[in-house]
Amino acid sequence: MTPSLEEAFRLLRLAQRDLQTYHILAAHPDASLVATCFHAQQSVEKALKAVLTACRATVPRTHNLEELGLLVTECGIGLPAPARDLRRLSPFAVDFRYDEETIALITTEAAGLLAESVCQWAKALIEATSQ
Repeated sequence: MTPSLEEAFRLLRLAQRDLQTYHILAAHPDASLVATCFHAQQSVEKALKAVLTACRATVPRTHNLEELGLLVTECGIGLPAPARDLRRLSPFAVDFRYDEETIALITTEAAGLLAESVCQWAKALIEATSQ
């Protein structure tokens, strides 16, 4: 296995860990929207970076999911969701973590569905690349 594929699988494992944390928080009635959606955002970010790594593309140091999604499309790979939908999770990476006020850009459920679909898509792509 190439080093880029090894790194892609590592990032995918980290994305799955964040997705699992999202599910734990989403099931807890007292969990905040910000904390829960942060883990959905992190899951999507790491899954997108895993795909970019598997494609041997340059992976920027960014939390901007729309930017990462556009880079994936530049590699000739279709996204599982429109880039504008990915944008709705980006503020949970930084903006809302340090602010007490939040704007409901996405529901907890929608964030989870998006994260699930991106992680499944990334896993399928990377597994296909490794064969």
